[in-house]
Amino acid sequence: MSDSVLVVDGLTVYRENHLAVQNVSFAVPAGTDAALVGPNGAGKSTLIQAVLGILPRQSGEVVVLGHSLSPKGDLPVAVRQHIAYLPQNFLFDRRIPITVSELVGLGWDRVGLQLPWVGRRARHHAVRQALAQVDAWHLREQLVSGLSGGETKRVLLAYCLVRPRRLLILDEAPAGLDARSESDFYQLLYQLKKEQGWAILQISHDLDMVRRSCDRVLCLNRTLRCQGVPGHALTPENLSLAYGSEFVRYHHSC
Repeated sequence: MSDSVLVVDGLTVYRENHLAVQNVSFAVPAGTDAALVGPNGAGKSTLIQAVLGILPRQSGEVVVLGHSLSPKGDLPVAVRQHIAYLPQNFLFDRRIPITVSELVGLGWDRVGLQLPWVGRRARHHAVRQALAQVDAWHLREQLVSGLSGGETKRVLLAYCLVRPRRLLILDEAPAGLDARSESDFYQLLYQLKKEQGWAILQISHDLDMVRRSCDRVLCLNRTLRCQGVPGHALTPENLSLAYGSEFVRYHHSC
């Protein structure tokens, strides 16, 4: 596991008095796209939030780039800067008149706080390059509140690109997009993964996409029911074990 960007060992998480995730262990090596699948209420978002330090864990260890997440959810700033998170829904006060370039620049500003000698020209170059990589430079002066769903996802990817990242975590990031926009999002995501060398941990309900595009799959229903390469993990037997009665809804597309 020495080349793993993320290692989770024996993770157990409660939400209030409910056991949401129990004794989960897995690793995500560098350059790997790992998909987290399972039925609604299986604990997928809880697991992601515990890995990010948003939710406390009751037991287990989370190691990112060789550094252990503290019991309070803290990581060294230099490590956390290598993590990007795309939530299912990007919620913000739409009354705030923030432009696309200003939003993407916030990602650079966090670096600037650590590197005060970095100038405004370097910041502008980083924002421009990030937006160009997602084909969104033409949106730079538009207000974020006026973007379409697909445009918003591209801009959030640009936010991730404005500084180097090694781990990208997505909680059903394409949610709310139509079929064409979702296809465009994944095409761009995997192009950037190849260029940037990201490790990806993503929650997905699209088992066909997982089969086609992901390197590893983690089948979760409170505990890990199976894990491995999609061809071995996504068997009818394993999916029935993970999804239970919900498996009927997925069977025809698998």
